[in-house]
Amino acid sequence: MSQTQRLLLIAPPAMTRTPAFDRAAALARAMQLPVHIVAFDYSQALAVAGLFDPEQFALARDGYLQAHRQWLADQAGLMSKHGVEVTSEVVWVQHPFEEILSFIKEMPLTLIIKDAQEESAFKRVFFTPLDWQLLRDCSVPVHLVTTPLNARPRNVLAIIDVLRDEDQDHVFNDQIIDAATKLAAVCDASLELLHVYDWTVVYAQDMGFGALPLATGLYEMLGTAQHEAFAAIAERHGVPPERRHFMEGAPVPSICEFVSEHDIDVIVMGTVQNKGLSKLLGTTAEQLLHRAPCSVLAIKPGKMLQS
Repeated sequence: MSQTQRLLLIAPPAMTRTPAFDRAAALARAMQLPVHIVAFDYSQALAVAGLFDPEQFALARDGYLQAHRQWLADQAGLMSKHGVEVTSEVVWVQHPFEEILSFIKEMPLTLIIKDAQEESAFKRVFFTPLDWQLLRDCSVPVHLVTTPLNARPRNVLAIIDVLRDEDQDHVFNDQIIDAATKLAAVCDASLELLHVYDWTVVYAQDMGFGALPLATGLYEMLGTAQHEAFAAIAERHGVPPERRHFMEGAPVPSICEFVSEHDIDVIVMGTVQNKGLSKLLGTTAEQLLHRAPCSVLAIKPGKMLQS
């Protein structure tokens, strides 16, 4: 297997061209990287039928896989016309996440790109079990695409948390900003940096320990300290003042409102697995991912987006 860095596009099982195809093609051109497209096929009903007639099962499966391979090859051909080096394959597998882990071991991947799966027309809950596995346990940055607009992102938003109180967490903020900066640079997009100060969380934590509510003045001091920390990290990364946004309020509604007002195409954020829990960093990240106000690029601690 080639050791060239590449993008991995996970195509949907249905033979339908989705926004992730256009996003992968645009990023491949911008980053000058090849793309490998993989689709995972499996039919439980067909597998059960195969127990009674293995020969017919094999014929039906192979016929479908061949049709899917040809369809992916046609999509790869469309990308190739725009100067993108593309390979593709279809894999018959019941549990695709394990297969994705094999891809990660076999080839150097810069980014995994996949459509986020819409499950509700009323509440934008996009994430399927495979999406959550990728966000929680995948070592490679994961880009979940939610909109067909702007194949090449025009506006990128980095979200950081200056409440991180350990050295490694401070480094994680740097990694998030670095990834967002690289994405914006290769796409010739604008970069915005955002931190939302939620003083109610500090208040709730204080009350949870059974102490008296902190004085209003102390909350203001904490907010000032966070603002100064935010300004310092923005200065360190060369983010101009007009691109720095320090907001007070409930994080998820504030972020969603910001995304809408600034026509953000991609949120770059950090995700980690809480110790002993099978969920993502805090309720803010979890709720934000559920609501998916735009496409998401999730970065893990220690994992950089290659440029």
